[in-house]
Amino acid sequence: MRLAARGAAGVEGDKRWPRQPRTLTAPGPELEPEREALDVERVSSSSQKAGTQKRESRKRRTNPPKRLLDLCAVWESGVFHPSAGQDSASSTVSKRRVNETEKLSSLQAVQLEQQQETARSRGKGGWDRGPAPRMAVWTLLWIHATFSLWLFSFVGAIEVPLDPNIQNELSQPPTITKQSVKNYIVDPRDNILIECEAKGNPAPSFQWTRNSRFFNVAKDPRVSMFRRSGTLVIDFRSGGRPEEYEGEYQCFARNKFGTAVSNRIFLQVSKSPLWPKENLDPVVVQEGAPLTLQCNPPPGLPSPVIFWMSSSMEPINQDKRVSQGQNGDLYFSNVMLQDAKTDYSCNARFHFTHTIQQKNPFTLKVLTTRGVSERTPSFMYPLGTSSSQMVLRGMDLLLECIASGVPAPDIAWYKKGGDLPAGKVKFENFNKALRITNVSEEDSGEYFCLASNKMGSIRHTISVRVKAAPYWLDEPKNLILAPGEDGRLVCRANGNPKPTVQWLVNGDPLEVAPPNPSREVAGDTIIFRDTQIGSSAVYQCNASNDHGYLLANAFVSVLDVPPRMLSPRNQLIKVIHYNRTRLDCPFFGSPIPTLRWFKNGQGSNLDGGNYQVHENGSLEMTMARKEDQGIYTCVATNILGKAENQVRLEVKDPTRIIRVPEDQVVKRGSNVVLECRVKHDPTLKLTVNWLKDDEPLYIGNRMKKEEDTLTIFGVADRDQGSYTCMASTELDRDIAKAYLTVLAAQVAPTNRMAPLPKERPDPPRDLELTDLEERSVRLTWIPGDDNNSPITEYIVQFEEDQFQPGVWHSHSKHPGSVNSAVLQLSPYVNYQFRVIAVNDVGSSHPSIPSERYRTSGAPPESNPGDVKGAGSRKNNMEITWTPMNATSAFGPNLRYIVKWRRREGRESWNNATVWGSRYMVSPTPVYVPYEIRVQAENDFGKGPEPDTVIGYSGEDYPRAAPTDVKVRVLNSTAIGLQWNRVYLDTVQGQLREYRAYFWRESSLLKGLWVSQKRQFASFSSDRARGVVSSLFPYSNYKLEMVVVNGRGDGPRSEVKEFTTPEGVPSAPRRFRVRQPNLETINLEWDHPEHPNGILTGYNLKYLAFNGTKTGKAVIETFSPNQTKFSIQRADPVSRYRFSLSARTQVGPGEVVTEESPAPPNEATPTPAPYGQSIWNFTVKANSKSANLTWDHNLEPGTDFVIEYSDSKESTKIPSVKAQSISVTNLNPGIFYSFRVYSQNRPAITSSLVTVQTATDSAFTKNQVDIATQGWFIGLMCAIALLVLILLIVCFIKRSRGGKYPVREKKDVPLDPEDQKEEDGSFDYSDEDNKPLQGSQTSLDGTIKQQESDDSLVDYGEGGEGQFNEDGSFIGQYTVKKDKEETEGNESSEATSPVNAIYSLA
Repeated sequence: MRLAARGAAGVEGDKRWPRQPRTLTAPGPELEPEREALDVERVSSSSQKAGTQKRESRKRRTNPPKRLLDLCAVWESGVFHPSAGQDSASSTVSKRRVNETEKLSSLQAVQLEQQQETARSRGKGGWDRGPAPRMAVWTLLWIHATFSLWLFSFVGAIEVPLDPNIQNELSQPPTITKQSVKNYIVDPRDNILIECEAKGNPAPSFQWTRNSRFFNVAKDPRVSMFRRSGTLVIDFRSGGRPEEYEGEYQCFARNKFGTAVSNRIFLQVSKSPLWPKENLDPVVVQEGAPLTLQCNPPPGLPSPVIFWMSSSMEPINQDKRVSQGQNGDLYFSNVMLQDAKTDYSCNARFHFTHTIQQKNPFTLKVLTTRGVSERTPSFMYPLGTSSSQMVLRGMDLLLECIASGVPAPDIAWYKKGGDLPAGKVKFENFNKALRITNVSEEDSGEYFCLASNKMGSIRHTISVRVKAAPYWLDEPKNLILAPGEDGRLVCRANGNPKPTVQWLVNGDPLEVAPPNPSREVAGDTIIFRDTQIGSSAVYQCNASNDHGYLLANAFVSVLDVPPRMLSPRNQLIKVIHYNRTRLDCPFFGSPIPTLRWFKNGQGSNLDGGNYQVHENGSLEMTMARKEDQGIYTCVATNILGKAENQVRLEVKDPTRIIRVPEDQVVKRGSNVVLECRVKHDPTLKLTVNWLKDDEPLYIGNRMKKEEDTLTIFGVADRDQGSYTCMASTELDRDIAKAYLTVLAAQVAPTNRMAPLPKERPDPPRDLELTDLEERSVRLTWIPGDDNNSPITEYIVQFEEDQFQPGVWHSHSKHPGSVNSAVLQLSPYVNYQFRVIAVNDVGSSHPSIPSERYRTSGAPPESNPGDVKGAGSRKNNMEITWTPMNATSAFGPNLRYIVKWRRREGRESWNNATVWGSRYMVSPTPVYVPYEIRVQAENDFGKGPEPDTVIGYSGEDYPRAAPTDVKVRVLNSTAIGLQWNRVYLDTVQGQLREYRAYFWRESSLLKGLWVSQKRQFASFSSDRARGVVSSLFPYSNYKLEMVVVNGRGDGPRSEVKEFTTPEGVPSAPRRFRVRQPNLETINLEWDHPEHPNGILTGYNLKYLAFNGTKTGKAVIETFSPNQTKFSIQRADPVSRYRFSLSARTQVGPGEVVTEESPAPPNEATPTPAPYGQSIWNFTVKANSKSANLTWDHNLEPGTDFVIEYSDSKESTKIPSVKAQSISVTNLNPGIFYSFRVYSQNRPAITSSLVTVQTATDSAFTKNQVDIATQGWFIGLMCAIALLVLILLIVCFIKRSRGGKYPVREKKDVPLDPEDQKEEDGSFDYSDEDNKPLQGSQTSLDGTIKQQESDDSLVDYGEGGEGQFNEDGSFIGQYTVKKDKEETEGNESSEATSPVNAIYSLA
């Protein structure tokens, strides 16, 4: 990303800048035309040395080389054409440098040679029309060629990294980052906020002008400016009129490197004037005559929204006969009797005040006649046969034609000489208005509307002219250069009429600015040559014409920065052998440094062959080999110095499965072993996982996962499937698959009393139809053999040969005890039956079908269901239904009678006969309700009268977007939305929902890549507010809203931008707990995937546990850069549970929890090695005994020896034949080491297992002498010191005759507290029962001092204590909960030690 951001360019609007005459200067060295071949050499700006650049720059200034160029050939080749010379130069200069000879490109050279040959063959034709014209052409050619080649010597901007440390160190002129819109309309009820924010280094200061005069903010008490910002706030809470502050404002942001200028902000206060008082006479009109009711709303700022309603606030129904024009008037194409009303009221809704003002209502009287004569159309608006209209480029063009006539005419739109613009046209107001969105110059021309009815037609022609406010072709961009470098600023704009371009520097016209010898102006381009430190400034480009202006700021900053490395030092890169890899070395400097790579600190620059160096400094290896391992050094150099960094590359062996699992076929109940032997790089951690049917395999009690095998004991049917062995490391992985097939085990009876095998029954046979009736038949069958499992039921199925031949349907079910059933039948079906028997094992095969039986026909007794009417396009309605099946057709030639009519008009029914299951009604208006009926009919008659279903014609895209969308940030992951609902007539369909599209534009964390995938949140149609959640904290978002109907999304609202505040981070990634030995545990983790803010550190909480018993939790905090931590175990038996979370300023985030590895006696079973051995040796210790178990593959009856020892002696138990034993008479809390070995072959032994026997305490821990603990010694010392202080205080008070409270026992009885003190006892409150807060010992042996909760507030009256005349402190010792109230001169029974110490003074 470039630091050189776009300047604050204005949007199109009113012209605020004076137009200046445009001048063009094209200085350049003299060209000497000679014919000779030209070579081309392109030099990249990132690869030239800065020193060479400076020398070449000086050489060009002192001795400019001659350009060897044939101007005639260049002109005829079209390389430099007068109409495009500057354009071609400006489009290429910013991307490359050329050497000092400034030669033509290779493509131009080829074109030159070809055009020379063509010119020779033309002879006297072509351009040679005489000396005078040719000389004029050559003169113009000379200017263009000189200027174009001259521009090739300039460079583009330096790219500055996003590292905040670098950006904070670099000086930067001001850049406007936020400003109010040009035409700024404010609500008079609110304070005025005029925005102006800028960035720069040093931070800029701000000044304002009002109506082109200095605006002194400090002198106006109502006006203030935000801190570190130029935003103005005009406060009216203490009075004042907002109209007094209307005018034109402009903001200036300055620092020592230049001045940036905002747009001229034209501030206006919203106005909603009242409707003028008027008395409206009744409007009397003949039936059938045209009529216009004029609204004439009061002019408001902004213009109000007009709508017509009745006095009961019901909207006036509008259609192609009655409609509202864009000017607010209500047009009647012809007046009908039902139009006679007394309350036609025009309403104006003002946006800012949210008020609706109502005009006095019109009274319309309609005079009836014997008959209304039909009339040809005539235009009510616009009048005449032609008119013209001007529109600005990028705006919406709205053309309107309203015609009268009887019947009401239809309106159609056309464009002369072509079609209407595709994809940009919308028809509104019942086709009376044509809207063309985002108008361009191609949309100009003549449009005409055609109004027609059955009496005739008439048309009106509208000539459309498209003008354009200025718009950017090349907006000037910030330019960052090194000393001695060249550059340029280009400001190219277009418009209609052609805009004029004026340059300013630091807010002043360039003509009055101090001269700068390194700066030259060439029309819309400023050329900088040999820039030096101190040439920094902010340039403004103003492009203006009659329709508006554009203003852009672009600074020129000259930087002098030695090379710097941007990546961490000494990175480690791991790659798999023969894989592609890339070593990154991001760097920065000005002038742009040259980067070179070296291996192992010696040798030549690495480039070519297996190495490829990219422009950004990365070194790519197409295939990493073992010999490529080593330390790579990248060195960046410019004239100010050099910087280097190192990257260590390690090439690892690939992970490969050398013995893959094989497909196996096994019997149910047997054991199976799947092999998966892996070879991998020993320095990488290998993980082997098994999948079953591509899902993670759960290793249960029947399975055993070992290093190279997976064993399944007692294979069951559910174990059948594909098994995948997946071997992976942190760099790569390999997979292998095998398929396991399970066969049923053959179980043969061992004696005659064994149960017989059960099977599915045999199919029934000999099906027979009897008792043939019109609507029923009896079906009889003979059951088949049940195969040792009783038949529980029979399933009767049927098939018919008319609608679905060959398809069997279930008819009925019957108990297994019957072999005959009466079947109910439907009319006109040719039946065929079959029977299936069912027992506990399963279903039999179907029986052989019966003979066919056809029932007689009848009219349908039902109609099709699920009747629907919906449009597939905006001008149709598709009626669909579920067709009736064979059992409901009841006769031949089943068909459907479809009827429909519009619901509103109650017109006569339309009908059609359909043989399928759908019918299309077309054309239809957009989204109109219809009544629909579908009735079944066959050759025997019609079905019952159908129900009426409401359907709708097709929907069109919504025409309006939600307005006044407001975003309120609720928290770091959610925002609240509020909007104004659209009018229902703009939906053009069923309003399904309001939808908010939002996307994450960027993160506030520099350099963090974010996905800009668009997401959306939906809200029901009756809502005008909602909440969007699941956002990422600390991010910049954009949002827009649409209306959604059945057709799709409507137009989008204005894009809203918002920023989510900082949140809590996600859990740290890859939290790893390793235990290299019994004394140390190492923790490692990676930064969170989603920081959600600026990380301030990590919190680690850990505690020891042994079974269900837990120790005291210890909390550690770390800096954000620390990702490792080690602790020392307090004992080798207990395990530890670690909870780690990252934190931001908001607080700690998601917690990830891991546990330390299990001690040896809890280890998972280890696989049996090859050969005779002892494995799975486990020891489970109690307080005075231990249970030992092991596995072996020695001969049966082998004698084993159990050997165990503590720190003092060793004991052996010989001749143990079992594979388990309980060792007793152990001492509690002692560490024992156990092993088992063969008595005859002692070399065959188990591993050594060390455990600690349990103690009688609630938690197992080291037995230590309390007298030697630091916390105990500190506690005793504190108690002794406190007693000594109390003794000294009491002695001083007695020797000085201090004042002691005396209780008058005669008058005041002893309360319970006093009684305790008299008895020598003291009752501690809950506050005093807190444990002593001293220090605690963490697991690594460090002492952590905690803060004390004691304060003077706890002992005295807080701030109420005072000193008396002799300097002693008057206070009282109180306990927080049991403070005693004192009256008069009484004091508490005890004296505060603090007070006593104060009294020593």
